[in-house]
Amino acid sequence: MRSAFTSLKRLILASIACVLGAAALTFVVDPLQLFRPSRLVAAGYSEDTRVQNAGLIRSQSFDTAFMGTSLAIHFRQSDIDRALRVRSLKLAMTGSNSRQQGFVLEQAIDRGARRVIWAMDDFSFIDAADIEADPYLSVDLYRRTPKGIASYLFSAAMAKESLFALLRSIPPLRDPLTRVAPYLPVKFALSDVDDIYALPRNFDVARGYNAERTLAAFAYITDPVRSRFLGEGYGYEAMVRHFERDVAGLVTRHPDVTFDIYFPPYSILQFVAMRDASPATLKIVTDLTAHIAQRLSQLPNVRLYDFRAIKAVTHDLGNYSDVIHHSPVVDAMVLGWLASGEYRVDPKKPLASLEELKAQVEAYQVPQP
Repeated sequence: MRSAFTSLKRLILASIACVLGAAALTFVVDPLQLFRPSRLVAAGYSEDTRVQNAGLIRSQSFDTAFMGTSLAIHFRQSDIDRALRVRSLKLAMTGSNSRQQGFVLEQAIDRGARRVIWAMDDFSFIDAADIEADPYLSVDLYRRTPKGIASYLFSAAMAKESLFALLRSIPPLRDPLTRVAPYLPVKFALSDVDDIYALPRNFDVARGYNAERTLAAFAYITDPVRSRFLGEGYGYEAMVRHFERDVAGLVTRHPDVTFDIYFPPYSILQFVAMRDASPATLKIVTDLTAHIAQRLSQLPNVRLYDFRAIKAVTHDLGNYSDVIHHSPVVDAMVLGWLASGEYRVDPKKPLASLEELKAQVEAYQVPQP
């Protein structure tokens, strides 16, 4: 009996030692750079942006935060810096909602961002869980509460990432592990922060973005079997409430921060799809963006831009991979427009570009294959 008790005691102590050892390894290596910029080992970065952003905000030097959904995810920080003469931090998150975006931006502002560049998608205002109960974004990790720090230090996944980072820091292993990292079950495989969710520099743009893909996507989403999804989650009153809380509220709380907010250049087919298959959704979108334009254009620390009615871009279906996601060529155009102030909404005529867009949507004829 005593022998069994002794064995159990040793097992428990060994387990505790292993857990504490793993936590110590994570604290020392700190793969997320939550406590300090990487010094002991080479920094690694993850494309799990909802987690990675918590570390970037703590470890990077920046004066400008860049936010958006998947429409903004492929921008490179180096391109933003060069075009706008800033020191940026890209915080875009695929499929993110306004609650997540506003929360993350608040953390970045608290860490010193004096300018925010925000790609504002209408679908980011659909209803979702409150930020405190969001299952996809840990507010405790961002706030570095005891709960958030414990979940980080005692995470088996983070211990694995720490061990990989440590092994990769050994000179004979550095090059081979760096080459195979994208194929291993590790998240922090990127060696350059500029590569987080960016397209490879040798990416074949013509193959990924072309009219054939765009028209195929249009046919897919307007098929009667799937067209109901065009309006899923859209409700005008709720979306206005979310905008007021997550955007207008953030802007007014930080009058010393400049907000460059823009409506991204969706292809014209995004709106035509709604026109043809879900007109009620199109009305919600236009009414919502009218409210946003009128509200933001009157705030003194906001510069609002509308890129949705630039016919030379949005009617050229070769610029898109589906009905909304535009190519890196258009990314560069967006940065150029922001730098020059072109297509900025006139506070005296906040609905002018929206009215132009509505006229284009009404008149547009879908090209036949």
